[in-house]
Amino acid sequence: MAIWSYATPGIPDDLFERLPGIPMSKCEVRLLLIGHLRLRSHSVLWDIGAGTGTIPVEVGLLCPTCQILAIERDPDVAGLINLNCQKFGVKNVEIINGSAPECLDRLTHNPDCILIEGGRSVKELLEYCWQRLAKGGRVIATASNLEGLYSTSESFAQLQVRNVEVVQSSVNRLETKGNRQIFAAVNPIFILSGDKVS
Repeated sequence: MAIWSYATPGIPDDLFERLPGIPMSKCEVRLLLIGHLRLRSHSVLWDIGAGTGTIPVEVGLLCPTCQILAIERDPDVAGLINLNCQKFGVKNVEIINGSAPECLDRLTHNPDCILIEGGRSVKELLEYCWQRLAKGGRVIATASNLEGLYSTSESFAQLQVRNVEVVQSSVNRLETKGNRQIFAAVNPIFILSGDKVS
């Protein structure tokens, strides 16, 4: 029996294989990200800084005819993505082990959707990706601090990204601490998204 046999996303975090110190988009944040991707049945998605591989797995299950490229510079983390894809039986994810944007030159299929979840220079990544993004495509970037939000917003303006939306996640989960139940905050992130109209 499949680990996740549902048609909708929302895989619990503890079902994914993890590595110490490797960040993972939490379930509720993944739902927001997947919504902002606005994928079509045959979309080509680049997930840059794919980390644990939660987005490629969720999207791979939700859109089995999409082509998903998970880009990750750390070989151990790239192996983790592969492990999670195998665990959930996802077949439409190609893992690219390399540093973006340099490794992106070897990708032959231009994307119609790009998710940037990490990287050294968001500005450099966005400039490169914008050139490769298909007309009518979408770009989504996450930021975990004010500096990242400012840098991404500035790049969106320079690239003339249209229909820009900015959302900050605010999620609390019920947790048991000792003999009490409390609501603990999930680290908030900013999600910036927009379209390439020309």
